[in-house]
Amino acid sequence: MNQKFEHKIKVLFQHCDPAGIVFYPRYFEMVNQTVEEWHEVGLRHSFSQMHRESGYGVPTVSIGAEFTAPSHMGDVLTWSLEVTKLGRTSAHLRIIAVCGEALRMTATPVLVSVHMATGRPVPWSDDIRARMGSFLIAAK
Repeated sequence: MNQKFEHKIKVLFQHCDPAGIVFYPRYFEMVNQTVEEWHEVGLRHSFSQMHRESGYGVPTVSIGAEFTAPSHMGDVLTWSLEVTKLGRTSAHLRIIAVCGEALRMTATPVLVSVHMATGRPVPWSDDIRARMGSFLIAAK
């Protein structure tokens, strides 16, 4: 079953520049928040569990972004996440933010599973890989 992970983030004063629109680095913070929420809710393995209990992390090793339209203070953005490619130690994601029907931003981060003590890539656990697989979209 392929699914999208979705959650909402309201644009706050803290996200905005003096013009009242989202300052582009804040979008990257929201992308990371989306990844964290996906881990906790969608994968049922929070960053806290992963980092503090399991000793693993998922740093972003690359990211592409396209800013389609500005977002303003008070806008509620719906963020959706899909896995576009799932490797042995990496996951390629597509994360999209919309306000209503209007596309605001698309990000394409690549996460890598690493052992925190060594910083070296390690394979996804079987259960996390299976859960991630439920968010994997078919190649077009």
